[in-house]
Amino acid sequence: MLGGMIEARHLRVLRAVAATGSFSAAARELGCTQPAVSQQMKVLEGAAGTPLLIRSGREMRLTEAGRALVRHATGILAGLTAAEEEVAAIAGLRAGRVRLVSFPSGSSTLVPMALAELRAAHPGTRVSLVEAEPPGSVEMLRSGDCEIALAFRYPQMGEEASGEWDDLVLRPLLNDRLVGVVPEGHKFAGAGAVGIAELAGEPWIAGCPRCRGHLVEVCESEGFTPRIDFATDDYPTVIGLVGAGLGVAVLPELALESVRTKGATTLEVEPAVRREVVALTLPDLARVPAVAATLDRLEQAARR
Repeated sequence: MLGGMIEARHLRVLRAVAATGSFSAAARELGCTQPAVSQQMKVLEGAAGTPLLIRSGREMRLTEAGRALVRHATGILAGLTAAEEEVAAIAGLRAGRVRLVSFPSGSSTLVPMALAELRAAHPGTRVSLVEAEPPGSVEMLRSGDCEIALAFRYPQMGEEASGEWDDLVLRPLLNDRLVGVVPEGHKFAGAGAVGIAELAGEPWIAGCPRCRGHLVEVCESEGFTPRIDFATDDYPTVIGLVGAGLGVAVLPELALESVRTKGATTLEVEPAVRREVVALTLPDLARVPAVAATLDRLEQAARR
């Protein structure tokens, strides 16, 4: 039996201390003072009836009880957010707010169309956007830093079976084909299609860590390990490097929609490789009207 009432504000403070490792860093993150954080932790430990934190040098570590409470806090706080948003929307006070996290090629293609339509239909709904690649974007969703995460994965490489998204509500958006990009003067530039094994001797320009790992796996399944000379998350930079003759690349079609392929040319890659693009949210948040409306608009944008 707990010694008293645990409040949501105490759980937010505990989660901040757990994430930052100190009262002072947690205070900076929460926009309050260190004594306020310390006082709230005392109240929370009193309510729990057991120590939740241990001071280890300059860092605060969680006790077993503290770890258990942090584990439950995320679900509790997500549930509270969902409740507040749904009640406010039903009461007509406001349509709600949605914090969206997307990977860059999704931000430049799917998101603008979806948000323009959402604003036209629901002008009171506020949507903010930040960029992050998966799995970072998915962790932001689980930790309560956003309501929707646009993410992708490569089912061909067995990630689908790993269960990485089993606890989330998944809205499929599209299967994004990967295409080869070579310099305009390259021997395969006019070929239309190329077997990836035919590029075995080329220098490569790779993308984000997940894309990079997938490229290596695909190439190794075709019998070679790619020599990656450059790695960048920025698609215009990839095109610029290819156009300058510094290597070849494989990019999602979605990424090429908003990039000028100056000095480079695209061709189909065999074997065909696709990535699954999805919108993810938490089960509690999926029932929030503003979140559901945003998911619907993202799905419509993807269909077009």
